[in-house]
Amino acid sequence: MKCAIILAGGKGTRMKADCPKVMCHVIFRPMIGYVTDAVKQAGVEDICVITGYRHKEVEDYLNSIDSSIKTALQEPQLGTGHAVMQAEKFISEHSGDEILILNGDGPLMDADTINKAYDYHISNKNSITVISAIVDDTNGIGHIKRDEKNNLLCIVEHKDATEQEKEIRESNSGCYWFNGADLKYALGKITNDNAQNEYYLTDTLEILIGAGKNAGAYVVENSEVVLGANDRKQLNDLNTIMRKKINDAHMLNGVDIPCTDGVIIGKDVKIGSSTVILPNTIIIGDTVVGNGCTIGPNSYLDNARVGNNVVLDNCKILESTVEDNADAGPFVKVRANSVLKKGVHIGNFVEVKNSVVGEGSKSAHLTYIGDSDVGSNVNFGCGTVTCNYDGKNKYRCKIGSGSFIGCNTNLIAPVEVGEQAYIAAGSTITDNIPEKALSIARARQVIKEGWVDVKKPYKEKK
Repeated sequence: MKCAIILAGGKGTRMKADCPKVMCHVIFRPMIGYVTDAVKQAGVEDICVITGYRHKEVEDYLNSIDSSIKTALQEPQLGTGHAVMQAEKFISEHSGDEILILNGDGPLMDADTINKAYDYHISNKNSITVISAIVDDTNGIGHIKRDEKNNLLCIVEHKDATEQEKEIRESNSGCYWFNGADLKYALGKITNDNAQNEYYLTDTLEILIGAGKNAGAYVVENSEVVLGANDRKQLNDLNTIMRKKINDAHMLNGVDIPCTDGVIIGKDVKIGSSTVILPNTIIIGDTVVGNGCTIGPNSYLDNARVGNNVVLDNCKILESTVEDNADAGPFVKVRANSVLKKGVHIGNFVEVKNSVVGEGSKSAHLTYIGDSDVGSNVNFGCGTVTCNYDGKNKYRCKIGSGSFIGCNTNLIAPVEVGEQAYIAAGSTITDNIPEKALSIARARQVIKEGWVDVKKPYKEKK
């Protein structure tokens, strides 16, 4: 059985963040979320996360994504070896298994790398397998020392390394496969005799080699998978790599992104083939977009459901559904719990909130549809407002199929408009309207000749 320990206790001082380091976001998602996903996708059945700084934030997040994940608290934080010691019970339960240890701030680690390292670990009957990478920038890394026969000797932390050792380009990723029993043995032997007075997990390599155990290093094919972030600049680098990785995957699956400028797509988003994503478009959350759509430019979708052949131009769609052949924009906002049915047209500067807009209905411009149930083939004139709030309570409007709402109409909820009813422009509707009736709710026009000369309402011009 495979299990995992994820180290997530660090504060991340150089991030200058008001949250634990692993809760800093890459593509709108905490880094540790990517790590737990990769571990689970690799077939790891049991996970223990070591928390520390502001641990409740990490624990609450983990519980929200997978309540089966165990946690252990490291307090105070005295190094990576000390962190793993806090999982003593977990390690004892898995002493007969293979245990993966990795960092919670490494969002680019993937299941393929984890499993290839595991296969290497098992085939060589190793007690410890270090996942390593060849890097150009050796500053701050753990350097992997080998003998003249290429056998592993030890891992030297950069701050403890000699100038010669600092030239070694093979770096420790901070990820390992351990035999459970051998990990427990090695943890009992490590000390804090180093520059930082910390317990280094890296010392387990030298301990196990000294005990005659097999040790090896699996060198990754793509060094990007071992990258982490210690400051905001490195976090930006991770975002750039992750954004490209996700966008490339969608393009290979038939999504057209003619220009990737400003296009950010979340890891869990699903997009159908022949859909076009235009610049400055952000699609995140559990969003699903169908086939043949055009999304953007300048659009934002979060937890949206979008059908086939939909056009969203300069739109913000939040926790709502847009069905097949609908189009919206520019400058449209669809707020939570709304549904735009098939063939709906929503034009510029229209907002829809907590409403269902029936098939083929149209609102071309400058309209607010809030807390309403709208039938099919309804026409909203410019400037229509469903007045759903009286200062204390929200109420709903019901608008029947085929009705016509004239420009600058106010519908004072709760009110019902019957099917094929007709409302004259400029009306304020407070009572229900029967089907096929005409409703006019405005005062008759009055003209008073010479009123301006008498009342002088305007400032005199100099």
